[in-house]
Amino acid sequence: MPEQGIQIETSWKKVLAEEFAKPYFQEIKHFLQEQKQQGITVYPPGSLIFNAFNTTPFEQVKVVVIGQDPYHGPGQAMGLSFSVPRGIAIPASLRNIYKELQNSLGFIPPNHGDLSYWAEQGVFMLNAILTVAAGQPGSHKNIGWQEFTNAVIQKLSEERTGLIFLLWGRFARTKIELIDEMKHYVLESAHPSPLAGNAFLGNGHFAKTNEILEKQGSKPIDWQLK
Repeated sequence: MPEQGIQIETSWKKVLAEEFAKPYFQEIKHFLQEQKQQGITVYPPGSLIFNAFNTTPFEQVKVVVIGQDPYHGPGQAMGLSFSVPRGIAIPASLRNIYKELQNSLGFIPPNHGDLSYWAEQGVFMLNAILTVAAGQPGSHKNIGWQEFTNAVIQKLSEERTGLIFLLWGRFARTKIELIDEMKHYVLESAHPSPLAGNAFLGNGHFAKTNEILEKQGSKPIDWQLK
C-alpha cells in the first residue's frame, strides 16, 4: 500500500511515512481486506481507525493515554482509547475514569462516553491495537498493529519533549521501555477496569497532568466534557 493512500492527518503522515512503507504495514492492510472479503465485521469502521491521529496532530500532543485494543461490541469503537460515541452505554472502565475525575477535580459525569473533546485539546488517545473483529477481544493483537503503535510512541518520545504518558494497567506499563523518561513524564497506575479492584481510583493522574502542564507554561486540559 503506498503511503500516500493512507487517510491520516498530514503531520502524522509525514512522521510515520517510513512505517507505512514497511512490509508489515502492507500485511496489516492485506489482513483487513481479507477480513472484509470473508464477511467479518471489524471495529472501528475504516474511517475511524486513525481517529486519534486525525483529531490530535503530532505537534499538538500534550498527553498520551495508551489503551489495549478497541471495544468489540456494535457501535462502541471510535478510534480513541476508552471512548465510545454518544448514545452508546458508558463502559465500566470509563465510568471509573469519570469517578476519579469527580473525586479529584469535581468533574460532573456526562451522560455520554465521547472523549473527543479531550483529544481536541491534545490528549492523544492511542490504542496499541487499532482494530478488532466483532465480539472477539484481542483478535487482531498479532497482525502488526503493535509494531506500528510502538513506532508511534517512539516517534513521540524522540521528536517531542515534555509529554505526559499515562500508563494504566500492566499492558500499558510495558510501553515504558519506548519512552525517554529524561525528556518526558510518566504516570503509572492500575487499569481503570473494575476487574483491577478499583485500584485506579485515587491515582490523581488528571490533577497531576494539569499541574505539570501549568509548570511548563502550557494550557491545562479542560477535563469537563460537554
